[in-house]
Amino acid sequence: MPGRSSSNSGSTRYISFSSVESALSSLKSFQACISSGMDTVSSVALDLVETQTEVSSEYSMDRAMVEFAKMDRELSHYVKAIQSTISHVKEERPEKVPDLKLLVEKKFLTLQDKNSDADFKDNEKFMQYKQQLRELKKQYGMHADRENDGTEGVDEDMIVTQSQTNFVCPITQLEMKKPVKNKVCGHTYEEEAIVRMIESKHKRKKKACCPKIGCGHTDMRMSDLIPDEALRRAIESHNKKKKRHSE
Repeated sequence: MPGRSSSNSGSTRYISFSSVESALSSLKSFQACISSGMDTVSSVALDLVETQTEVSSEYSMDRAMVEFAKMDRELSHYVKAIQSTISHVKEERPEKVPDLKLLVEKKFLTLQDKNSDADFKDNEKFMQYKQQLRELKKQYGMHADRENDGTEGVDEDMIVTQSQTNFVCPITQLEMKKPVKNKVCGHTYEEEAIVRMIESKHKRKKKACCPKIGCGHTDMRMSDLIPDEALRRAIESHNKKKKRHSE
């Protein structure tokens, strides 16, 4: 079986984990494919909001994202089960070569038994999708979200004005073209400006603080930044409308 040595000795020091680690590498590659699939679904869903396509189509995107999230969770459990099994065997060093497949399956099933819908909150792609969809709808002043936010009856021009204030980067004080969001504090910046600021601070061995006035996030890292696709689309849509009105 994979991972079993051809040596006559049963000592674990002759067990080769190369094939198991190769399978692990394949699983991680497939996880990257799932991640790309989630990016595609997210992009299509945002397109549907922009074109105000019927809700049923948007709902199907939600279903697709849930399925991707479930596959990602299952793969993550397989990866954890394999890694845990390898570590366990290396530490225990049993006299006889264990059935690695059986050990992995037991650990995997134990992880699967703990599944719940709350797990999706730990899936960064899934949560980012839900948040960006909600924010783009809000930028467009879509009725359902305005009711949920308690903004029904508020003047449409006021909503547009408030949205436009979010278009300006706190560093450059210019309208953003490629906004990124800080996962920690939720503020957005022009990507080039914030990256340059963080790199400059880190080169001088200093911590980078969020440039938004009043923010308490005092230790920004590159890993905190994620593309804000919803805001980028809202800015582009606003500029297109403004151009049409001026023509």
